Amino acid sequence: MKQTIPAVIFAGGKSSRMGTDKATLPFGNYGSLAEYQYRRLTRLFRDVYIGSKTDKFDFEAPLILDRYEASSPMAGLVSAFETLKKADAIFVLSVDAPFVDESIISELMCTDGNADAVIARCCQKLQPLCGLYRRSVLPYAKSALEADKHKMGRLLEELNTHYVNFEERKAFLNLNRPEEYEAALKLIGS
Repeated sequence: MKQTIPAVIFAGGKSSRMGTDKATLPFGNYGSLAEYQYRRLTRLFRDVYIGSKTDKFDFEAPLILDRYEASSPMAGLVSAFETLKKADAIFVLSVDAPFVDESIISELMCTDGNADAVIARCCQKLQPLCGLYRRSVLPYAKSALEADKHKMGRLLEELNTHYVNFEERKAFLNLNRPEEYEAALKLIGS
């Protein structure tokens, strides 16, 4: 059964370390990393959106365009809640984390219904773009955005955040640099 909470793939970053927009790089059998993530998540969630600054994609998917100038996950989070007005919670996943699998997502979705956020942590490192955020985070996130504070870790410190620990480092491999992208292509091909 598909999750009824909407999922939002964050694909609005600058990709400065990659040197090109990583969301539009080919991945697996798909024309882009964004499409790969979108197709994967549509098997798990009833509603999946892509959060971005612009419509830069060559496939059909519902978009949530950032409403703010800042290129930060904070802007994406606020934009998502402001756009999805009826959503009490959203699941967030970064476009550059293609190895976060169904078991990780399921564990995050089934954890602590009272927390403002349920966030993955791997090897003592927070994964703020892999988790569940409840609408109760919106005033805090909006206040941080208005104060030009964009660190998701600081936001999570202010909230009632539940962290779920995972040990599989490969699952949280982020594709920030060309060599990480090349390594991921080899992993997905094997």
